[in-house]
Amino acid sequence: MTRQRRPRRPALRGLVARFFALLVGAVVAAGLIVGVQVPLMHRAATARVTLGTIAASSSSVSSISWPAQGSAALVIPSLGVAKSWRNQVMPIASLTKMMTAYVVLQKLPLSIGQTGPCLTVSSEDVATYQLLTKEDQSSVVVEAGESLCEIDLLNGILVHSASNYAVLLANLVAGSTTAFVALMNRTAVSLGLSGTTYVDVSGVDPGSVSTALDQARLAVLLMQSPLFRSIVDQASVTLPVAGTVDSFTPYVGTNNVIGVKSGRTSEAGGCDVMAMTFRLGAKTETLYAVVLGQEGGNLLGPAGSAALALARSALASQLPHSHEFLSTKSLGTIGWGARRVSFGVSVNSEVSWSHSQRLLRVNVHMKRLTGAIHQGETVGWLIVHATSTRRLTLRAQGSASPLTLWQRLL
Repeated sequence: MTRQRRPRRPALRGLVARFFALLVGAVVAAGLIVGVQVPLMHRAATARVTLGTIAASSSSVSSISWPAQGSAALVIPSLGVAKSWRNQVMPIASLTKMMTAYVVLQKLPLSIGQTGPCLTVSSEDVATYQLLTKEDQSSVVVEAGESLCEIDLLNGILVHSASNYAVLLANLVAGSTTAFVALMNRTAVSLGLSGTTYVDVSGVDPGSVSTALDQARLAVLLMQSPLFRSIVDQASVTLPVAGTVDSFTPYVGTNNVIGVKSGRTSEAGGCDVMAMTFRLGAKTETLYAVVLGQEGGNLLGPAGSAALALARSALASQLPHSHEFLSTKSLGTIGWGARRVSFGVSVNSEVSWSHSQRLLRVNVHMKRLTGAIHQGETVGWLIVHATSTRRLTLRAQGSASPLTLWQRLL
């Protein structure tokens, strides 16, 4: 008897074969995708920082050059600096006219472009001019019937130190110099200028006294007025009858000096209140250097030189050091082996740090990156311990990718 064979099931076998083929294909495809797309998952990019040490330049380290005689003061409002040297009460000569101007502007406020009230010069005013000229006081010629306005008088006392104009202003505001001097002293008390006393409106009397620090503080207040600042920044001024007269303030218009006032008498010596502009980051700031009691030459020359030396030394020793991080400069590289890209700050950034600190303290904090790095991508931060702590974003300056698993296998 012959045994009968069972019929094969080709349809089932084909189905199983196709299933296994699809399964193997899927596994291979997944492997290819993983091999091509997945980087070295457990190896983060490493950074190599080439920032180096940032130090203050040797030229910026110096001491303050206080004058060898008299007294002096230094005020830098933007830095909170207010220093003095031998801050004794001394005659201040024509620095007195700063308070004259301050009281006038308090009583008769004036803006740039305005003239203020005007007066007509009398024969008595002409006689006052002649008397002051005989006493060798700085004055400007006047004529009876001449019209002088507040702005003319302020220009005259601040630029050419005209004592007769100071008398005219006192009469205009208070009716007499005696009443005006009383206003000056009350104002000094209200401002906390404890070392300051006035006995006249011009400063020719040695009884008008102050300290260098008081005068620096008064100058700071005055220079907050755009009008006052514009007046003392003039190297010369043109007056109605006197014509063009020059400033007695040393160095005004040069060396970044913008005023403020100078003075001299035999008792006071040479005195100078100097305002000088300087750059602090993106801003223009003002420094005030005051010297009193300087001797030698015509008195004003030594006073101006002493004030200039003081101001320059202050800029060198008191200003914060600064450094600019440029977005175009590389601060290091990040990546994997030879596959690296440079990085730097995202935008140009200037930082300042204390003049007493030689080195700028910085820390670099990098992100943990395991995937491709693209140009412009944030890769970390630069922490700068400057005048204030700054956090500067670090961005990739190019693109880089790690080796894929497929590349590793090959």
